[in-house]
Formats: sequence, C-alpha cells, structure tokens
Amino acid sequence: MNRSTLPLVALAAALAAPLAAAAKDSQLAFVSSEKDHAITLVDLKTLAVVGVVPTCKRPRHMQRLHGDTQLMVACSDSGRADIIDLATRKPVARVPLGEDPEVFDLSPDGKRAYVSAEDDGALNVFDIAAKKLVKGVPVGKEPEGVKLSPDGRRVYVTSEVAHTVHVIDTDTLEVIRNIPVGQRPRRLAFSADGRELWVTNELGGSVSVISTGELKVIATIPFEVKGMRPDDITPVGIARSPDGRTMYVGLGRANHVAFVDVASRRTTALALVGKRAWSVATNRDGSRLFVVNGLSDDMTVVDTATGKPIKTIAVGRVPHTVVVDD
Repeated sequence: MNRSTLPLVALAAALAAPLAAAAKDSQLAFVSSEKDHAITLVDLKTLAVVGVVPTCKRPRHMQRLHGDTQLMVACSDSGRADIIDLATRKPVARVPLGEDPEVFDLSPDGKRAYVSAEDDGALNVFDIAAKKLVKGVPVGKEPEGVKLSPDGRRVYVTSEVAHTVHVIDTDTLEVIRNIPVGQRPRRLAFSADGRELWVTNELGGSVSVISTGELKVIATIPFEVKGMRPDDITPVGIARSPDGRTMYVGLGRANHVAFVDVASRRTTALALVGKRAWSVATNRDGSRLFVVNGLSDDMTVVDTATGKPIKTIAVGRVPHTVVVDD
C-alpha cells in the first residue's frame, strides 16, 4: 500500500485486534532507515535482510506498543507516527506527534506517548487512541532522550543544549527537578532495580549515573578507546543486558561499543563495530548485541560472550534505531 494513500485507521480499533492474530516473537529485527523512509527486516536466525516496510518520512525512534503486537515508529519529517502490525508487517494506523518528533516512550498502560520535540523545546504528551495533544511541557533546548520510570510516575528527558536531565511528574505534567549532567546528554537506561538512571553524554565522552531516589548524579563514567581522540568518543545509544549486570554503550564516532559492568562501573570490553555506533539492543537471552551504525549504513551483530562481531548487515541509508522481536 502506498504511504500517500494509506487510510487513517482508528488506532483504538487497531489496538483491539485479537492477540491470536499477532506475530509476537517474530524472530525479526526491525531497523528504521532515515533516508529510505522505511523499516528493514532482518531474520534473527540467518542474519539476512528478508523485507522492507515503507513508512512515513524520516523514521527514527521505534518501540513496541502495549501487548507487543504492533510497532510504533516516529517520523520526524512527517510529524507523526506510523503503527506497524507485526503480523502483516504493514502500516495500519497513524498518530500525530507534532513537529519533528524524535524519541518517545510509552506509559505502562500504552495510552500515552511522551515525545521529545526538539524545535519546540518541549516534551509533548499525546493521547494515542484519541490522537490528540494532552500537554506540551517546556524543558531545555533540543530535548532528545525520553524514559519513563518503571512505575510510570516520572518521565526523564535529556536536554542536549542545557546539559540537563529534566524530571517530570506524570500526574501533574510539571517539571519537579532539573539535574545537571555531562555535555550534550542523549539517551537513558535504568538499572535492573530502577535505583539508577544511566545517561549518555555525547560531547562529554561519558555516562552520568543518577540516583532515582536522590535525583542527583552519583557517578560519572568516562570512556577511552586506544588510538581515538577524546572528541571522537561520542556516546549515544545505551541498553541494559537482560541479567542487569552490563550496560552496553554505543560510542558513536569511536566505532566501538563499551561493555560496562554495572556494579563496578568499569568498562570490561570494547567491541569494534561500524561507523558511528548509534542505537544498541540485545536479544531476549542477552547472547547477542545489535548495533546500528549510522554512517556506514549497516548493523553489526556482536557475540556478547566474546565481544566479537558475528556479522555486519546492510540495513538502509542512515539507520537510526533497532528493535529486536524474538
């Protein structure tokens, strides 16, 4: 179906589709391609590209919706999200997300989307089923990373220009704390117990560790890569291992992923990947790490036990995010 003629299907109806019809655990990796306006499908067993799903313009961040039967992709140049059915692998609905949406997170019940709006300097909160803006919460300039606390009571937003993480109460939709971190903070990940929030600092070459109880930085973890200048170490993507023991940090232009031990906060390994290691994600058992490389137009699959690359796969022009559905 052509993107320009895709009918506006009520999302509420789409979400009500029977779970039996869903392709949950599809054994695919979904990779958004900013320049191709599409999502590339990679078979997790063969590590081969098996299809492409056309979507809205400049697809970037993606996340599975409540129930894990559909995928939501935010498209910056379309000002909306497309909802992709995992069974048919086709767009089934559209949701407006305001101008230039980039990163979002979803409420635990799947009813709200919290979306960073870089141009507006705001966190925009949308009612997904009603397809309407609930509120725009002013934050610092160029907000990007968005992460809800495990209990859904707070949402954390990074401001790249203000070098700050903003903490917002999801009941009142008011900022309750501004936490200074490193230079140009980008993405966030919680520790397994939810007591720590790890924040990548792209221009700081580091990760700030925030205590979610005290709402302050309690540690800073710097990175070094032999043969690389400090300016080339630009952390962005971050993901926690399923067992909670390791954080994987994509080091951007340093073309490596750092394996960081959560308990000691020390880098235990560096995996060589493609150019500008960006988004990172693991499979369910944590045996493989999937790393999207934005400047080499590919994705590197890494064996987490050895830290060695298994395969690099071409996945479209300027890949942004990978979602693993195994």
